[in-house]
Amino acid sequence: MKKRSRSLQERWLVVLDKVPQAMYPAAFLKWVLIGSVIGILSGSASAIFLKSLDFVTGERISHPWLLFFLPFGGALVSFLYMKYGGNAGKGNNLILESIQNGKESIPLRMAPLVLFGSLVTHLFGGSAGREGTAVQMGGSLAEWFGKIIKINAEDRRILLMCGISGGFGSIFGTPLAGTVFGLEVVAFGMMSYQALIPCFVASIVGDLVASQLWNVHHVHYSAGIIPELSFIVLIKVVVAAILFGLTARLFSELTHFLKKWFTNMFANPVVKSVVGGVIVIALVYIVGTRDYLGLGIPLAADSFQGDVSPFAFLWKLLFTALTLGTGFQGGEVTPLFVIGATLGHTLGNLLAVSVPFLAALGFVAVFSGAANTPIACFIMGIELFGSEGAIYMFVACIVSYMFSGHSGIYTSQQIGTGKSKLYNIPQGTTLAEWSQLRKTSGSQKRK
Repeated sequence: MKKRSRSLQERWLVVLDKVPQAMYPAAFLKWVLIGSVIGILSGSASAIFLKSLDFVTGERISHPWLLFFLPFGGALVSFLYMKYGGNAGKGNNLILESIQNGKESIPLRMAPLVLFGSLVTHLFGGSAGREGTAVQMGGSLAEWFGKIIKINAEDRRILLMCGISGGFGSIFGTPLAGTVFGLEVVAFGMMSYQALIPCFVASIVGDLVASQLWNVHHVHYSAGIIPELSFIVLIKVVVAAILFGLTARLFSELTHFLKKWFTNMFANPVVKSVVGGVIVIALVYIVGTRDYLGLGIPLAADSFQGDVSPFAFLWKLLFTALTLGTGFQGGEVTPLFVIGATLGHTLGNLLAVSVPFLAALGFVAVFSGAANTPIACFIMGIELFGSEGAIYMFVACIVSYMFSGHSGIYTSQQIGTGKSKLYNIPQGTTLAEWSQLRKTSGSQKRK
């Protein structure tokens, strides 16, 4: 009897083992098709945004007087979000929360709202990026497509990750980094490999659609001559990476602080954006240059090929934190690239290391610390600058990630595993929840 039971159990194990294997080709084909559709949608949206962004940036440079309309532009966008945005006002955090718990729906109107809002910000001179726009458009279009095909809750989670990857890969022309970013950004320290193939397909198709179908061209930089691997250079890279991580933390915490402070000071979002626009205009005249407006691409280019102010990274950081902190729309990533490149330029001179080389490391490492996505940023470094300095790039990204602490630009990002055993952080705690716990604990200790 015992032998017969064991034989029956073995038969069931054989059947159960064969069923999933038979389903693999169907599941593979399903996600290739779905990922391709998301890639087409997000790649096309990114291309429209990039072409429009080039146009409005050109208009802003050609007509300097447009800067004085920044407060009115911010007021208009804030009014539209207040009137029609609903939960779309959460931005990237809404997409992360929807992936994590699936409780909130992502409205299709998020795509046109963030597209219009970002273009207005850039037209009038706000300091912002483009990744947030691409990711939000990709996420909202993915949600819309999921409703059409009536996808289930678990597949919806993967679909939204595809939207992130498709948007990121197509906006920067880095499909491999886009793939991993979609997997890594939801909860740092944990990646869902179930979404690996869908995210890769969405990212690579999105990039191909944007670059080949829409003829979008991305800016390229050169890291110059890469130093040979040595202990001396490695130590200097670690020192620079620590500063990259601390700068990433400063940017994240300053941006969040300004958002809360201005919201407390000005309950009306329209008034808040008007005040923010006036402050940015005043800063332009205090600093005496418009280099820190918009994306800051010329500033990044100068970090590799020319000369920049030693404190350019701080000014760009302040301009961007103020712009985003007062309710203007746009991403954080491109400004983080610029902050990292300009800081790398400054440190290159101080540490007696090749300036373009350290600018390249800063370019990806500051973003690594701010987004808590070291693997995606390392891969992005290889895609943008080549693999010759891969070891240095990896060191810069992981050290920056560690020294940025449990902070980041996405407050709804979950902590999968903590960065240090010194902190007993429950798995799944968001950065916002951890920040609140730290403040509560600190106030109790003071009492």
